[in-house]
Amino acid sequence: MMTYTKRDVVRRVAEAMDEPMIQAEPWVDAVIVALREIMMSADTECRIEIRDFGVFEVKETKAKPKARNPKTNEVIYVPAHRKTHFKPSKLMKKFLRQPLEDVKKDK
Repeated sequence: MMTYTKRDVVRRVAEAMDEPMIQAEPWVDAVIVALREIMMSADTECRIEIRDFGVFEVKETKAKPKARNPKTNEVIYVPAHRKTHFKPSKLMKKFLRQPLEDVKKDK
């Protein structure tokens, strides 16, 4: 499995904008920081929709009064908290649902 880092994203943005990486890095950082701040500053729930990419959501979870620790089999209480969720766009879903044989054949 290939892992991409922020540096790889910066490289792609720099190539797309025909700019040096040193100029593209603040743009990528600014977008990532803005998304993070929006998600962290939300009261309990928020939704960030980016067309043709997907939706980032912060959702509230319910408290679980009788969760079980699988290692010790101990019954524990898990308080309500928030979690992140990503839902891909129709364009991305369509691509991801292609049979793997078709995708590997194109490469």
